[in-house]
Amino acid sequence: MRLPRSAIVLATVALVLSACDTAPSASANGSAPAASEAVDPEELVVSFVPSSEAAARAEDMEPLAAYLAEQLDMPVTGTVSTNDASLVSGIEAGQVHIGALAPYGMVQAVDRAGAQIILPSERLGSGTYHTQFFTTDVATYCTGAPAENSRAVGDDELTFLNCNGTARADDEMPEGPIGLEALGNLEPGARVSFVEQTSAPGYVFPATVLATNGIDPEADIAPLFAGTDDGSVIAVCEGQAEIGISFDDARAIAASDCDIAGDVVVFAYGPEIPNDGIAVSGDLSPQLRERITAALMAYADTDAGVDVLDTIYQITAFTEPNLEALEIVRQAVAELGYEG
Repeated sequence: MRLPRSAIVLATVALVLSACDTAPSASANGSAPAASEAVDPEELVVSFVPSSEAAARAEDMEPLAAYLAEQLDMPVTGTVSTNDASLVSGIEAGQVHIGALAPYGMVQAVDRAGAQIILPSERLGSGTYHTQFFTTDVATYCTGAPAENSRAVGDDELTFLNCNGTARADDEMPEGPIGLEALGNLEPGARVSFVEQTSAPGYVFPATVLATNGIDPEADIAPLFAGTDDGSVIAVCEGQAEIGISFDDARAIAASDCDIAGDVVVFAYGPEIPNDGIAVSGDLSPQLRERITAALMAYADTDAGVDVLDTIYQITAFTEPNLEALEIVRQAVAELGYEG
């Protein structure tokens, strides 16, 4: 899942945030069309990037699309995007009108595609989340014996292992950073499993954490790019990497023949990151954007809606937009020296 950073061309992250009701056009420096000029499409397309490979099914989107179609009184098609970059490109090309995006994807959607962020997600009552660092090498990265943590996985309850103060209850989300001093034990050339280069919890923030701890994320380690958060967990469990990185807690969505619950131990949490959220095309009229926002908020208040949103993107609730929170993402990207 990992490619050398030199092989990647990432968009310049010059975050353009507007306090106005009207979003910018597809050009971040352009002028948005007046409300009277907006011509809404006859059909909407809503797209999510699945939270795991197991959730990568278009049929999971059907209940949400059907609900939006009923509430908005217009056809709505649900699709699955392979990653945030393709979803942002879809918004930019006018092929996607509503999308769920990770933090860096939201920044790109605003900057590149002139989108508006309407509903940041909330999990366990928190508008932020963090990277987790995990390993099977307890002797190297844990200062004491791992503690057991129970996690609800569907109808089952599984027990995972954490150390260095990262243990938490299933309904608790402690704030990072915690236990990052253990990264001082990372040997030069060690294999590290990331998610993908544009993932805030899966590369951007952990790479800055490594740099802060004197570890060059390009030169001092051997990166592995798993492509998904659960893939990163599996890579460590199967011995492909010494430590791994994902959102907290991707072990609950990872499936493998290896013993994830018994062998993969979380030893550190990174700093807090603003949650992902829902973006809509800036070409939509303000009236339609408001109706979409109201419909999604209402859907998240239903039992069926909670189940669907959790399945496709692990969203448990929505909160009010706070675009200034994305500034921390822009700063992290700038620290890595990403250039367009």
